[in-house]
Amino acid sequence: MRRVRNFVSERTASVPPSGIRRFFDIAATMEDVISLGIGEPDFVTPEPILRAGMASLQRGETHYTSNSGLMELRRAIADHLDRLYGQTYNPASEVLITVGVSEALYLACAATLDPGDEVIIPEPCFVSYAPEVTFAGGVPVTVPTRAEDEWQVTAEEIEAAITERTKAVLLGYPNNPTGATMSRERLNEIAAVVKRHNLLVISDELYDRLVYDTAHVCFPSLPGMYSRTILLMGFSKAYAMTGWRVGYAAGPAEILGMMRRVHQYTIMCAPTASQYAALAALEEGEPYVQEMRAEYDRRRRLIVGGLNEIGLTCVEPQGAFYAFPSIAVTGMDENAFAERLLQEEKVAVVPGSAFGEAGQGHVRCSYATAYEKIEEALERMRRFVRRHG
Repeated sequence: MRRVRNFVSERTASVPPSGIRRFFDIAATMEDVISLGIGEPDFVTPEPILRAGMASLQRGETHYTSNSGLMELRRAIADHLDRLYGQTYNPASEVLITVGVSEALYLACAATLDPGDEVIIPEPCFVSYAPEVTFAGGVPVTVPTRAEDEWQVTAEEIEAAITERTKAVLLGYPNNPTGATMSRERLNEIAAVVKRHNLLVISDELYDRLVYDTAHVCFPSLPGMYSRTILLMGFSKAYAMTGWRVGYAAGPAEILGMMRRVHQYTIMCAPTASQYAALAALEEGEPYVQEMRAEYDRRRRLIVGGLNEIGLTCVEPQGAFYAFPSIAVTGMDENAFAERLLQEEKVAVVPGSAFGEAGQGHVRCSYATAYEKIEEALERMRRFVRRHG
């Protein structure tokens, strides 16, 4: 009898499913759950942005755009980056509109990695970083960061991981899941290592507008880094536009051209209505960004103070909308903690190991939920820790 052939690729099978989804699926079957798990704004997309998206449909703007995206949007992005960070991009050849930053990351990996190329990734990090490198045929090389360093990776740690196969460094700051930001001093030190070893940098800066008590440093704006950096940005978090699925990449024309080539064969273009909405976000969205950031900051102070009071020690996050407390006081590992907290107190958090081995002993708590719900979640967590601490 002929053996049935296995049609699944080894490369795909080697990547485990996302560690985030299991707890969301369990929580969805329960009542009265407070979710601190999902990394999504609880705000509705601001009204001017909604109107712009709907108006584009009513005008009959239901066709493909250029592969690169609407020229008006690319110009607005180039102006935006120049105004914020003093970094100049040519909108015609150095900006590409994508289906969220997720597609931009996929394109960056697919366009630059050859089989066996190594990419250094500081952990904990967003769950898709290592899988996207693997899917592109590259080899992820993870470098752990630590709470005592405020979850900032150092140039020395990156340099120690470099081999003759290293091609790129993938940075994600402000960081998901830790909320860490990077100081200009440390980024300049990393830039020196990158230049010395002739490496590429893929810099995911999706949360650049959500920083607190500090200023965001845009990596390609550092001396000498424009020519060797792919900048990934988007609208999902700062403008509460997750469902619109629109992001962008910016970088040197030669690299962006190769990313565009992959994009045109796999996607064609980002959704047209979403692009018009994104244009309105840049033109009219700033007051709403400031308002939402102020509310996230209020919640940040509540959750960090509450977690530390409970005994779940937490480095103060300086960006994004995540806290990443240690659960050592309970004596549990992160998976047992998350599962028992959900079952006993109906609070959903994400085990830190979902974001890499460096996240062990921690959980991610998103404060992109209502202030009153965070207050109630902290009270439930207090009861839980009293029982198990």
